[in-house]
Parts: sequence; structure tokens; C-alpha cells
Amino acid sequence: MKAAVMYQKGTMPQYIDFPEPVIKNDDELLVTVKAVALKHLDKSQASGKHYSSNTHQQTDGRVVGGDGICLLPNGSRVYGMGVSGMLAEKATIHKDRIVPVPETLDDITAAALPNAVIGSAMGLKFKADIQPGDIVLVNGATGFTGRVAVQLAKHYGAKKVIATGRNQASLEKLLSLGADEIIQINDDNKDFKDRITAIHSLTPIDVILDYLWGDTAQIIFACLKGNGTFTNRIRYVSVGEMSGELIQLSAQNLRSVDLQLSGSGLGAWSKAQVGKLFGEILPEMFQLAADGKLKVETVTVKLEDIAKLWDMELTGGQRLVVTI
Repeated sequence: MKAAVMYQKGTMPQYIDFPEPVIKNDDELLVTVKAVALKHLDKSQASGKHYSSNTHQQTDGRVVGGDGICLLPNGSRVYGMGVSGMLAEKATIHKDRIVPVPETLDDITAAALPNAVIGSAMGLKFKADIQPGDIVLVNGATGFTGRVAVQLAKHYGAKKVIATGRNQASLEKLLSLGADEIIQINDDNKDFKDRITAIHSLTPIDVILDYLWGDTAQIIFACLKGNGTFTNRIRYVSVGEMSGELIQLSAQNLRSVDLQLSGSGLGAWSKAQVGKLFGEILPEMFQLAADGKLKVETVTVKLEDIAKLWDMELTGGQRLVVTI
């Protein structure tokens, strides 16, 4: 079969002939792959930079790609999470981690959605415990997952959604996707801090979903710092670290406000929560997309072009999807 194969961490994957994967136990299925989204997670794991990278041992080459849209042996079309790598004509997937794809939803959109849903819904529902009427700040909302997060926050009943990001054009697009207010991140940290402070003073922020961390996280924490009076309950959820892995956090931030600080990512969810992801959340999101109520933008490429497209950077909140 043809596949995108990585032989050493940090190198480009190669489009080559590679042995078909073999089912190793009754919990696996052999499937025909149709479309796979190429995500930051895939690249980070392949390069060895992600904290879960050590789970992938390089031997005689490894097919990259963690999930995708595929056909079961009976012809049913599903989203599946791979046991073997998914950027290949054939793959093995977990039997208990599949979701049927609605007939009216195309392969490309279906492949693009799950990682973004995981990166937004899991944090909103299980870490932030989002409630109808909450004020939600999405820090770093102009990326693909951030755009989905803005839409899901409104879907889950947020009264107001504030979106931050560097790209002004992408920020303005978010106004049509559910954002009520946008704040551009630029070199003027004072302006960013003043805007967050003013908003929090007028409409106290309940939930922060942060894809950036780094400098902007430090500024946001400074804006939340209390003065000894009663405060609302604030749930701050770290999902990404596009602006840096480390921050300085004042102990007074933790004592002066009713602040819950948590993270949402691989290893941070319970088995029951992951079960709900596959049994409830993803089916609902697929149907929303099929009904035109959850919108995403994609760029489609072919598997044979994987090497030259591996480092392709997309702007404007798009997701690269590889067709097989």
C-alpha cells in the first residue's frame, strides 16, 4: 500500500510502498482510509516535541497520522482513531473509538473537525464546566480549533464570547461565527491588558480557553487579580502553548480570586469523558456540520504530495486535509 512514512523524528515523511498493517487483537479493525487531517499534533508527535511523543518508538519506519475518515469492511463510513498510522491506504483502528459519519457530511469536513472538537469541547464541557449565560474568552481564536471553540461556546449557551488573535482579518470573520467582541494581540501589551481589564470589569469573565499561553496568559492573569472583594468563579483552561510553554504566575492570583486553573489534553481526561466524546459529542458535532450550523475552512491535498506539503503553513484558520 502507499503511505506517508517517517523513519526518523524530525525528518520529512516519505510517500512510499509500505506493508499493510495487521490486526493484532479483537479490539481492532482493518479499514480503507479516505481522508486525514494534518494537524499540529501529528507534526509535533512526529518531530518528538509533543509530550506524548515517547509513546511512538521509531523502528523500521512509522506511518504518521492519528485519525481520519475511513470505510469499514462492510462499507460503512466512519471517523476512527488509528492503532496504526492513518496517512495510508489501509489502517487499523480502535473498535471502541469510531463514530458514524452522516451521509450528508463530506469526507473533508468530517476529517477536519474531530481534533478541533476535542481541542475545544473537552475543555469547555469537562474542564470549564461551561454553563448557559457564561462569559467566555477564547485566547488565540483565529486558528482552526479556536474558530471551532468560538462556535461551540455559543452552542453551549455562552452569553458573550470574546475572541483574541493577531490576524485582524481572521478576527473579524469570527464576528460572523459567534464572537461578540474581538481583541487584537499586538506588540502593545498595554492596549491588550486595558481591553481585557475593561471587559472583565463590566462583564466578569467566567471561562478562559487558552490556546497561546506565554505572554498573553500572564497579561490575562494580571487582569483577573482581585483586591480582596468577592469575585465570580473563573475557570481557566490551558489547551495550547503557541506563544510559549512557561509563564510566571503570581501566588496572589490564586488567593485573590475564585480561580480554577486546569489543562485539557491527552492524559487530562477520564475514561468516562473520552467515552462521551465518541458516544455523544462527536456525533452531535458531525450533525451540526452536516446541517450547516458548524462551519470550517479546509485546504485539500493528495497523499502523494505529503513530503512537500508537510511544513505548509495555513493562515486564516484553515485545516489541511489529505485525501487518500
